[in-house]
Amino acid sequence: MDVVQTALVLILLLFVILGGGLWIALALGAIGFLAMAMKVAAAPGPVLATSIWQSIAGWDLTALPMFILMGDILYRTRIAEDLFAGLAPWLQRLPGRLLHVNVIGCTVFAAVSGSSAATCATIGRISLPELEKRGYDARLSVGTLAGSGTIGLMIPPSIIMIVYASATDQSVARLFIAGVVPGLMLAALFSGFIIVWAMLNPDRMPAREARQDVAANLRATLRLLPVIALIVGVIGSIYAGFASATEAAVVGVFLAILLSAAQGALTRASLAEALLSATRTSCMICFILAGAAFLTAAMGFTGIPRALAEWIGAMGLSNWALLAALTLFFVVLGCFLDGISMVVLTTSIIMPLVEKAGFDLIWFGIYIVLVVEMAQITPPVGFNLYVLQSLTGRNIFRIGLDALPLFLLMVVAVALIAAFPQIALWLPSQMLDAR
Repeated sequence: MDVVQTALVLILLLFVILGGGLWIALALGAIGFLAMAMKVAAAPGPVLATSIWQSIAGWDLTALPMFILMGDILYRTRIAEDLFAGLAPWLQRLPGRLLHVNVIGCTVFAAVSGSSAATCATIGRISLPELEKRGYDARLSVGTLAGSGTIGLMIPPSIIMIVYASATDQSVARLFIAGVVPGLMLAALFSGFIIVWAMLNPDRMPAREARQDVAANLRATLRLLPVIALIVGVIGSIYAGFASATEAAVVGVFLAILLSAAQGALTRASLAEALLSATRTSCMICFILAGAAFLTAAMGFTGIPRALAEWIGAMGLSNWALLAALTLFFVVLGCFLDGISMVVLTTSIIMPLVEKAGFDLIWFGIYIVLVVEMAQITPPVGFNLYVLQSLTGRNIFRIGLDALPLFLLMVVAVALIAAFPQIALWLPSQMLDAR
């Protein structure tokens, strides 16, 4: 059996095992053992022990549970309600009006969450009832929220970026900074879509609300100050060079506790719930990373990734053709796997191809985040779709169809960063390389 056939057999077996309901980490480990048994005479036990230790002992990975804990604490505060109240008065004259709260609210909350599902759930709990009460189109409300929630993966601090950095040995801080401009670009594309839709469908927009006086608008805007303080504290400490990504995560947890206490939401019970939730999520991610690290090591021993890279290289694909093939591959994979699993599952296979093609690994990390965002709104395993199904009771495929225009805009975003890599690389070069 040649290398390509072996790789196809292993991939097929992985999907069969995952389809059988086995935990992802155990499935990855099982495929790693099988790969070594088929191709390598070395004992898999020492490789398993070494790879697991190396995968979870990295200092950068310490930021992961801290950012998850920060998001869980903030989830139990009024921060999303404050966002809606602070933004709503200033959007009345913009075509699409309060629909932009979905986009702007998700973009801002992403800067203090790091999770797509948490962003979608938190903003959705506040915005969807308000938009429905005011008579906005339900399909557009749900669709824009599904798409905008994915920005939580791109705007730092991003959990998926920490996972990618750990899997590829890249700088978390550089990835965080690289995600700012693409994240804002996505938000602009989504808001642009809302503006165009509202101008083409004026009959489906509700009547304008009575305008408040400037003093009332300013009072509402003051409710944004806690959010702004969090963003400045967490992201600003990284950009200014005062803290590493890991240290900034601790700053974020501290500020989240202060905000929760100031709002009266901090109790012993709520803090215990946040700690337990963050622990469960962190352990799940680290367990998957450990299984993926063993699979990566096993693949390295077998030589399969190198052989696949040589095989695809022999096909003479241009960089554009390779990116198109990888995008299609990730879109299909996203129909069955969550984002973290997609990253850790494919790293060992595609990174040799990426390096051989000469792609910048920081840029490729942003590309990966974009295609993983697309997977968040593709049924049947799109996490944001499940979140919105629980909030609205709508069919998951109906929600996926509502989010289709946002999905297509993400495809446009992939093409833009491929054509203009400096969209992702300019800010890190200005902020880090200049120091």
